[in-house]
Amino acid sequence: MQADVPGDQPATVSGGRSSHRVVATAGHVDHGKSSLIVRLTGIDPDRWDEEKRRGLTIDLGYAWCELPSGREVGFVDVPGHQRFIRNMLAGVGPAPLVMFVVAADEGWKPQSEEHLEILDVLGVAGGIVALTKRDLVDDETLAIAEEEIRERLEGTTLADMPIVPVSSVTGLGLGELRDALDAMLAAAPSPPSGAPRLFVDRVFSIKGAGTVATGTLAGDCMAVGDELAIEPGDRRARVRSLQTHRQTEDRACPVSRVAANLAGVDRSDLERGDVLSRPGAWSPTSTFDVELRPVRGVTKPLTSRGAFKAYAGAAEADARVRFLGRNRLEPGGASFARLRTSKPLVLAVGDRVVLRDAGRRETVAGGVVLDLAPGRARDAPERLAARAAASPDGLPALLLHERGAVAAAQVPRLVGIGADPATVEGGWAIDPDLLARVDRALTDELAAFHAREPLAPGAPIGDVRSLVARALRDAGAPTDRTLLDAMIDAVAASGAVERSSTTVRLAGHRVALDEHDPDVHRLLAAIGGEHEAAPPTVAELERSGVGRDVVEAATDAGLVARISSDLVVTPELIARAEALVRAAPGGITVSAFREALGTSRKYALPLLEHFDRTGVSRRDGDLRFPR
Repeated sequence: MQADVPGDQPATVSGGRSSHRVVATAGHVDHGKSSLIVRLTGIDPDRWDEEKRRGLTIDLGYAWCELPSGREVGFVDVPGHQRFIRNMLAGVGPAPLVMFVVAADEGWKPQSEEHLEILDVLGVAGGIVALTKRDLVDDETLAIAEEEIRERLEGTTLADMPIVPVSSVTGLGLGELRDALDAMLAAAPSPPSGAPRLFVDRVFSIKGAGTVATGTLAGDCMAVGDELAIEPGDRRARVRSLQTHRQTEDRACPVSRVAANLAGVDRSDLERGDVLSRPGAWSPTSTFDVELRPVRGVTKPLTSRGAFKAYAGAAEADARVRFLGRNRLEPGGASFARLRTSKPLVLAVGDRVVLRDAGRRETVAGGVVLDLAPGRARDAPERLAARAAASPDGLPALLLHERGAVAAAQVPRLVGIGADPATVEGGWAIDPDLLARVDRALTDELAAFHAREPLAPGAPIGDVRSLVARALRDAGAPTDRTLLDAMIDAVAASGAVERSSTTVRLAGHRVALDEHDPDVHRLLAAIGGEHEAAPPTVAELERSGVGRDVVEAATDAGLVARISSDLVVTPELIARAEALVRAAPGGITVSAFREALGTSRKYALPLLEHFDRTGVSRRDGDLRFPR
């Protein structure tokens, strides 16, 4: 597999080589981008015959070299002509570093300005200006060109970029350019972490190898043998082999240019804009909220009317725009907006999006993705303002504050990182404030319940679930049945309540009964004395005026023992019956047990079955043996 793929950033891959950073080129057509890369790397990034014939870059090209520090840098050589602006976005989108090329003999040109506008709204993390064709101008012309570039860059994210005069013909300035690239890579911020995303920008087949997809890898590493999902669509493939800079690797790490040889898919199964990642790691979306800023060349307000195209990573899609909180985007301003795209995109919070007017073929705005699964539009401005101000580490807590609770597996898909800080219970990540709110509501209700029902061991679990559901609805949180139980379990884990399979009670609550309580005295009199070996059933006790709640409370207090759903007996009868079983090491039949206890089969059999359940006896045929 001979794939032209550069790489990116310090992490270790097989063979002990460090991974790389990817740098995109930008600039006007025929200003010497490809020639400069050939001189830096010895690799011609122009791949197509038409590019050779016409002398301009039509599609993305790739090359790489080692810098004086030993770092490897990969270059994505993108087209400069206006017709091929889409391909330029595919190359620059995933790569936060840029080498901006301006020819000293021609100076600033229309595509120079358009590329700068795009890079500005993309929030490029670092850059260098290569002032090419130094050999064609004198010192005065060179100084004028440098001054013009400084003026053009003023007020943009690239304003402080170093400008390095260089000649691809004579090699003048190449050493300084390599040093400047080294310094840029050293100062570049670490790329965002998360699940792997290989932004596919080229697909081809190799005889004997099969389908190969190339692109920029971000997020996390991928390895030979990994099962991958092709998104959107959750199609599956397996990594047969990997290459970075034509070096075969067992493992590729971000941010790097990677060629993945895939098994289980045909070339027709993939296209530019697809993403390779771990199954289930991403939830592609066609509706998402962003903060948009107009490019600096826009002079009129931008409204929702018109045909737009959205670009993210290597993907392109038709888009409809709805501004939130206001009805248009003013020049030089910013606005939150909801984008609806013609197909799902694989996005993370913090990704950059570029918006072009399809009719005028102009780049009009760019922005940052803030919400991948937005709620009601009328609540959006305040929510999105908080997200725009949040750090990446604060996004999980902010997500939970917005929603109250989220299925834990969804948190990294919605914000790009894990669920901390949060309470995670029963598969749900829960906002601490919501948990405290439910805790207060539940403990207050249980206190009132115990006051109303002093003999009840606890509130029925169904009533408690209904109470928790009301609290969640009031907070705007989901009311999934599994979340209701997760909330109860989380409150129990805090020590505030105790839960059984059927009831919930305040921690430490016990029914306060003793044998001198009048109701309990009536119960003990009914099942003791001459009635001890043949006591009335619970139903008969109720008919005689002994309430079921008294029976339950006395059972919980240990004053009586329940041997079946409809029979309670005195502890003394239990002790006498157990002694009979233990006195018969050779086993005892139901009949012999009944006669020795002086009772009937109606009571003898439930007693023995109670002993079987509680470990006093062991049944073997017709006999019970003591354990």
